Amino acid sequence: MEVKNRWFVVVGAILIQLALGAIYAWSIFTPSLVEAGWTKAMTQGVFATGLFFFAIVMVIAGRIMPKLGPRKVAMAGGFVLGSGYLLAGLFGGTSFMALLIFIGVIGGTGIGLAYVVPIAVGMRWFPDKKGLITGLAVAGFGFGATLWVKLAGSWGSLIMLYGLSTTFTALGAIFMLMILIGAAWMIFPPEGWLPAGYVAPVATDGTVDTGNDFNSTEMLKTPQFHFISMTFAFGASAGLMSIGLMKLFPMLALTENGIDSISASAIAGTAMAVFFSLANGLGRIAWGAISDKLGRKRSIVIMMATQGVFVILFQWMAGTPVLLYLGATLIGFNFGGNFSLFPTITADTFGAKFIGQNYGWIFLAYGFGGIFGPIMGGWLGDMGNFPLAFTISGALCLVAAVIMSQIKPAVKTA
Repeated sequence: MEVKNRWFVVVGAILIQLALGAIYAWSIFTPSLVEAGWTKAMTQGVFATGLFFFAIVMVIAGRIMPKLGPRKVAMAGGFVLGSGYLLAGLFGGTSFMALLIFIGVIGGTGIGLAYVVPIAVGMRWFPDKKGLITGLAVAGFGFGATLWVKLAGSWGSLIMLYGLSTTFTALGAIFMLMILIGAAWMIFPPEGWLPAGYVAPVATDGTVDTGNDFNSTEMLKTPQFHFISMTFAFGASAGLMSIGLMKLFPMLALTENGIDSISASAIAGTAMAVFFSLANGLGRIAWGAISDKLGRKRSIVIMMATQGVFVILFQWMAGTPVLLYLGATLIGFNFGGNFSLFPTITADTFGAKFIGQNYGWIFLAYGFGGIFGPIMGGWLGDMGNFPLAFTISGALCLVAAVIMSQIKPAVKTA
């Protein structure tokens, strides 16, 4: 199948990423599993296992993509993810070990295989709109989580009507079909292809494609790799800590301001489920488009600097409903920007040829942030010091802005 219109690549990318958003929909299944006798730690164990295999396998997917081609890697991801959920439905039920393997290990592996494909293919077809196209693709991932949560819950009531096993089976079939359809357009353009009228820009700083294509071995030896990874880790840490505390801390702050606990719970839930979530998805598209105009380096500096301020101020905003909604929106908007800006700055700094494998290594910083931020927030929260958690995370974002501002162009040595 040939790509006769490059915008079909965007359609395929969004279809794939919508299905991959399954990993963030896991929370819809946890109440039923707790009712079946699971501990909260067990439910988070499956989720954490899925995230771990997602990040690790993404590196492997990037390495095999040049050999197998993006379509085959995406199809493999669809088969593996879909099979994981199908097996969970057919044989898993509410067994912890079965779901740990079928959804955590196999499902996470499928997501890791397919995730980077739409990003890599989209960048090749849209060198003139890298940020926007990457933003559209990864927005699908964010909005996909909301879609599956609603389908299994309040919209489709799949769990209530058919139970966990049938819901897993149905979702597995849907995921597999969506990814296989989207994979049809996952083809790289011919070597040297450029859109009509497009002229590659001349490098002026470290965020403009210099024509140097670093493979992973070469990239890992550069200081730019470590600086970009550190910046991503600090930004992800602040965002993921905020997600973890977005309901718990505002509930406490609102009740301290005289709001009853039931109303406080509803207000905090709205802040997370509506304001943060929608802003997170929109931020992925908006920051991608903004970076096409301002440049990736400048965009990340602005995003990190403002995120640092928003996260620090959130400790005083969380106790007032209107300010809580504003804070959740601003933090969510900037958090979403991470997922469109870091793939594109990786391509701009190290070339688009090996973006599949290179971004896999950069993405490991997200895994570090996912461990450090939430654990620090929970630990300080248990000590009764939520404000310090937000202050530390905000300060790290400000440090990240400084680090990013100092990054110089990466130049290959002979």
